[in-house]
Amino acid sequence: MHLSRKLLGKRLFEKLMKMTFYGQFVGGENQAAIKPLIERNRAFGVKAILDYSAEQDLSEEEAKEKVVEESEVVFAENVTTRDGKLAAAAVPKFQPHLEFANRSSNVISAKTYYYESERQCDNHMDIFLKCIDSVSDSTRKEGMAAIKLTALGRPQLLLQISNILVQAQRFFDFMHNPSEVPSLAGKVDKEFFRQRLKNLGVDFAYDDDVQWLSILQKKEEGSADLLAWENLVEARQDLAKIFKVKSLVTGNVEQIVPVLSEEGQEELRQMLHRTDTIVKHAIDREVRVMIDAEQSYFQPAIRRITMELMRKYNKQRNVVFNTYQCYLKSALDMARTDLNLAEKEDFYFGAKLVRGAYMNQERERASSLKYEDPINPTYEATNQMYHNVLDEVFQSISRREKGKIAVMVATHNEDTVRFTVKKMKEYDVYPSDKLICFGQLLGMCDHMSFPLGQKGYSVYKYVPYGAVSEVLPYLGRRACENRGLLDKVRKEKQLLTRELRRRLTSRGERLDFHLRDH
Repeated sequence: MHLSRKLLGKRLFEKLMKMTFYGQFVGGENQAAIKPLIERNRAFGVKAILDYSAEQDLSEEEAKEKVVEESEVVFAENVTTRDGKLAAAAVPKFQPHLEFANRSSNVISAKTYYYESERQCDNHMDIFLKCIDSVSDSTRKEGMAAIKLTALGRPQLLLQISNILVQAQRFFDFMHNPSEVPSLAGKVDKEFFRQRLKNLGVDFAYDDDVQWLSILQKKEEGSADLLAWENLVEARQDLAKIFKVKSLVTGNVEQIVPVLSEEGQEELRQMLHRTDTIVKHAIDREVRVMIDAEQSYFQPAIRRITMELMRKYNKQRNVVFNTYQCYLKSALDMARTDLNLAEKEDFYFGAKLVRGAYMNQERERASSLKYEDPINPTYEATNQMYHNVLDEVFQSISRREKGKIAVMVATHNEDTVRFTVKKMKEYDVYPSDKLICFGQLLGMCDHMSFPLGQKGYSVYKYVPYGAVSEVLPYLGRRACENRGLLDKVRKEKQLLTRELRRRLTSRGERLDFHLRDH
């Protein structure tokens, strides 16, 4: 693509792309350009999720410089050295590392945002707001908008929240049973930590029914959950300051989680404020928002932020949707915990189920930094995990009032679609209930999307849009991804050839593609 752009010039290159890759996988350059496509698909029962797909291509050196710069700004003391070594107090999985500064490396199925400035994050927010407007105006309020939290602030802030959440869980477990947390037992003065929490007016609360952890600030009128959405947005104090403990090894008081600088705390408030603004705007325009999953080291923060948004805004209907990556070993536990929390607190639960987009990068990082590989060992294990999560979803649907749960099965896997259709019949979930919907990328697996839509199932196409020059990284990934989907492409071409031959030789009714076992 880059070579063609140089040889052909901008005008010819863009025309070529619109006749090939761009025309296949991208809806158009802007909201106005994609509207005919959305209306055409809607006529066949297929709705749209809009996603502005402009992104950056960075070199390894540029990515490393950004990580170093972010660490120097975000943390009160730098936790990343220029040779890539971590400070002693850092938890490897949830700290930046120069070796993996380029988060787009070995990733072909998801776009990557890099931090430039707070103004750029505001621009991303404005783009997401316009995307929501476009969904509302062009999809008759049936569509959805997709956002990534790494577009709205420094990614290292998500690492910091993830680190705090994981450390909070570890310390809670340690306070209750030190022998089960060998990484802390014999190293941390338990009584010192207990007294410190008491002095700070802080405690951990754990709901055994839903396996949900809260960090509580004790007040005269009771306790306030510091991780509740209002308190997260306000961010009046750096939660990392809680984790200052006395080491039994050195005898010194040590900071377990790096403390944010004042600038870092303000940027965290701004990131959460942008997210809040987007969700409030989506409510005003009657649009649903899907918060995409990202690398596993960001996920504790993304998941917690998304669930807090659900607790606050999913009171009357489903507005906020979380994403669960079924290639993760923890996928079922996370989905079960969140479903139980939504049931106990009686808010609407929305989710998108995917397999995952960062497998190679995740495995390489886990191996290099010596923590457990978070990914299922085999493709078959991931398929089974996906189906186990679906089982959990249907069980929860059967227990709750109809309409309280809405889940998108985002997959190009025909067996998973058949499994879902079978489960819908088993649990008396009808296509017209709109509790379960299906999702595929624009330009891929049309032989699944359109027959489902015409059979009355709720189906969405993930519709990227943006100027040709801005979506080249996205197009490159689609080209690479299709190399691994030749069997599906071959089958789709066979179906298209059959239909073309039928149209040329017959005036009979249009060929109807039936799903097997349906």
